[in-house]
Amino acid sequence: MASPEVQALASLLSSALDGATVTDLTRLSGGASRETWRFAADGVPRVTQLQRTGDIRDMLVEAAVVGAAHTGGVPVPEVHVARRRSDGSAFMIVEAIDGETIARKIQRDDQFAGARARFAADCGGALARVHQLDPSAVDGLTDTDQVAFYTEVLDGLGQPHPTFELVRNWLIANRPERSRTTIVHGDFRLGNLIVDDNGMRAVIDWELAHLGDPNEDLGWLCVKAWRFGGAPPVAGIGARSDLFAAYEAVGGGAVDQEAVFWWEVLGTWKWGIMCILQANAHLSGAARSHELAAIGRRVCENEFDLLTMLEGRW
Repeated sequence: MASPEVQALASLLSSALDGATVTDLTRLSGGASRETWRFAADGVPRVTQLQRTGDIRDMLVEAAVVGAAHTGGVPVPEVHVARRRSDGSAFMIVEAIDGETIARKIQRDDQFAGARARFAADCGGALARVHQLDPSAVDGLTDTDQVAFYTEVLDGLGQPHPTFELVRNWLIANRPERSRTTIVHGDFRLGNLIVDDNGMRAVIDWELAHLGDPNEDLGWLCVKAWRFGGAPPVAGIGARSDLFAAYEAVGGGAVDQEAVFWWEVLGTWKWGIMCILQANAHLSGAARSHELAAIGRRVCENEFDLLTMLEGRW
């Protein structure tokens, strides 16, 4: 017999889908900000994400971005329902799309050899469509100066990290001029892409979507941490030339490769600072976790990557 929690969720989903019979509820993940469940509604596969109470991000904004992306031709799941629960937290129900999200499988399994051959181009095309969306189409998206934000975070740590401080100064001195402001996915990388034998099926996890420089998404995809050990620069799978060519061919505009490089440096710097924060969550006792503790070792990896990237550019 299903637990009271599962029964309550099934009732919520059924009500949201006009009384559909909900079966096969299976929890896929349960992060700090949300839970993800797969289920069937009158036999049709669906996925729901439930925002946790207290999360400062509004899932309804995310749902609106995904809806705009779907209308704009970006490969995303179709949003069927997005609304609030009685406690003020939001949830959404979307189309279920089959495929793989685990990076090591996409990078290595023979099943995905054909998908790997076109992966960089698929990413370029998808990002071009994201960056052509009307920035005013969704209310609630913010535009944050990430150098200033993560500088404040870094200074607040009270720890000496000379490499991150040097790179912060380089980022300030070499900041490219933004040519346009677009909707930015904010976390476009392996793990947030559904891939099958034939290529990319969908872009998911839009919770960090915001307004900003479109080069941010192109740079983040090439950050070394998101290559998961692979040698090629685009997610450890493809070439920058294929990524940029597809981006331009689908109407994303001419790619400023120096600007993308700046964002790749910023992404590496930002991820290094985030690794400190996650390790501190364990060390402070706020969230005891072997996983968080292990992330601490990645701080020096990011410092090494930054020094290597900027060699000769100081």
